This record gives sequence, C-alpha cells and structure tokens, in this order.
Amino acid sequence: MAVVGLVAMVIAGVVSREAFPASETVALAAIGGVCGSIGLLGLYQGLSVGRMGVVAPVTGVLAAIVPVAVGVVLEGLPQPLVWLGIGSAIVAVVLVSRAAGGRGGRSGLEFAAVGGLGIGLSQVFLGLIPEGSLFWALAVVKVAAGLFLVVVILVGRQQWRVPRRVLPAAVGVAVLDITGNGLFLLAAQAGDLAIAAILSSLYPVTTVILAAALLQERVTRSHVVGITAAIVAIVLIGAGGG
Repeated sequence: MAVVGLVAMVIAGVVSREAFPASETVALAAIGGVCGSIGLLGLYQGLSVGRMGVVAPVTGVLAAIVPVAVGVVLEGLPQPLVWLGIGSAIVAVVLVSRAAGGRGGRSGLEFAAVGGLGIGLSQVFLGLIPEGSLFWALAVVKVAAGLFLVVVILVGRQQWRVPRRVLPAAVGVAVLDITGNGLFLLAAQAGDLAIAAILSSLYPVTTVILAAALLQERVTRSHVVGITAAIVAIVLIGAGGG
C-alpha cells in the first residue's frame, strides 16, 4: 500500500508548499526506501520459514545496533545514561520478541540478518536527510520502495492483489507506516540519530501491549520484564539526552 503513503505525502507537500529536496536528499530517501523494503522482506520471509523466537529478536537488535553505530561515528558518543538506556532497550527488544517454545527445523537466521540490516540501514539513510525536508522526502521513499517491490513481484511472479476484505486494514497500516516514518525523520533531524533509532526500535513493546489489550493474548513473564526494561530505557535516554 505504498500508493496510499505516496498520495498523502504529495498532497501534504503541495499544501505545505514545501520545497522539493535537492538531488542528494532524493538519493538518500530513495536508498532508504529500498533498504526498508529489503529489510521487511527479510523479516517476513524469516518469520514464514523460520522460528519467531530467533527471527524477531535478531532483526530487532540489528535494526537498533546499525543506526546506533553509525550515529556514534557521525555524531560522537552519547552520555553514559544514554548508553545505559540503549542497553536496556536492546534487552527489552530481545525479551518482548521471544516466542515461547517454537518449532524445530530451520531458524531463519539468515533472513533475520537481512531484515535487521535492511531496516537499520533504512533508518541511517533517513536520518541523514537534512532538516526542512519531510513530505517530499517521504514521497520519494514510497516511490523507491514501491518500485522495488514491483520488481520483486514481477521477478518472483508473486500474487499482488490485496483481498477486498483486508483492504481497510491495509490502508490503515499504510497510514500508520508513513506516520511512523515521518515521526522518525523529525526525531532524527531534531536530535541524535542513535537516540531516535533506539527508541523507534522499541516497537515490539507496543505490539505486545496491543496484542494483550485487543486480542487478549497472554503476556508472559519475559514480556513483562521486557516492557519494564523498555520503560527504563526511555527514562534513561530522556534523562541523558536532555
């Protein structure tokens, strides 16, 4: 549903009269969009053929570590409290992403590595987009991601039609996706890439909480500890980055 995000960002760009970004920004956005698509494909493929208890935490941790490492190189070391928060956040991602038990067979580790590196690099390139570029940059992200997925569908001869019964949910996901990308971009422009990346990597915590609240899924002890670690991480990063 990249078209939904693209249309929304084009309208927002026109209404806000935001200037079209320079070629360097367009390149960063396009690479970020392609990397993000590769990361999601790796994650979903890993979840479909491997063990969730391996794929989810490995993808989450790599997606957090890659932009943190780049942020340290480009922006310097954060404060000690921030480092403690980063460590607590990584622990949180691992704990809330773990699945109890799990079937045997293939682990899906290779796809998890692709997923984590792709998502992490996407955050890096989006984080390098200069301040003042938002709507048009996100439109470029969606164009690049959409074109890449079209190539994958054509080469792999995959089914591309969205069933009508899930269309409203797909549109909702597309709106939330572009909103999340926009908020991450604003956060990275306003502060440190490392901090923005590690906080955004806590999305599995939200997933677990919503699954428990809306789907009545059982919250395990590791989930509770992970959610607590996420709260501690947010507090430490906020205190150290303030």
